[in-house]
Amino acid sequence: MKILILEDEIPAYQKLVTYLTDYLKSEPEHDWARTIKDGKQFLDDNTYDVILSDIQLLDGISFDLFDEVSLNTPIIFCSAHDEYLFKAFNTNGIAYILKPYTKKEFNGALEKYQSLFNKGDYGNLNTDVIVELKSALKEENTTYKKRFVIKKSKGIQLLNVSDISLIEASGDFCIATDNEGKRHTISQNLGSISKQLNPNKFFKINRSEIINIDYIITIESHFKNRLLLTITGCKEKPMTSSSTTSEFRKWLEQ
Repeated sequence: MKILILEDEIPAYQKLVTYLTDYLKSEPEHDWARTIKDGKQFLDDNTYDVILSDIQLLDGISFDLFDEVSLNTPIIFCSAHDEYLFKAFNTNGIAYILKPYTKKEFNGALEKYQSLFNKGDYGNLNTDVIVELKSALKEENTTYKKRFVIKKSKGIQLLNVSDISLIEASGDFCIATDNEGKRHTISQNLGSISKQLNPNKFFKINRSEIINIDYIITIESHFKNRLLLTITGCKEKPMTSSSTTSEFRKWLEQ
């Protein structure tokens, strides 16, 4: 088995070689690149049975390399990025393990590769997958608001964004309802707040309300193509507008 390792961190590379040696019962035949430039040179001059790749290399991300070369080699990503990034995968020819991974997890990824390879049942990393992965990575690296500073009569309180179930416009301010039903005044308008929130979690269902997907209890059909939502901590049921219902349905399924 000939392997290409794309890994910019020396300790992580050494760990991969150690695990490979233990798994294969001998030191693997492999090449090692820490940059896109060197990785491209190896791929231009050689063919490999499998590629073990980190996401971040010294001179960029490995997706840029895979975008440049034509590959029919299975890839196992070894990365510290959050698991949701890899929802973009749509082929069973790709596996991933998250740093810090264990030997058991590493062996499981190799076993999956070998099983698919023996069946001839793995898929290639195509252009569409690369585009989705880049998009997911860009979103993962975007910094969203984690908490709001709320001024109360007794002082200042920190409101974690993850605890907010509903945000309602109220003039130049907004009222945030948390998962315990408590209401908090945020000294910003709805448009400003919307730009600071993770679009995977929060959706503006009408002109004056934003909901958190984690606190949706039930969704009911309503008149004029609207949806009525039951939200944790909220007595009243917010409603989608006719113009947002279609996008809301798509958002729920992403």
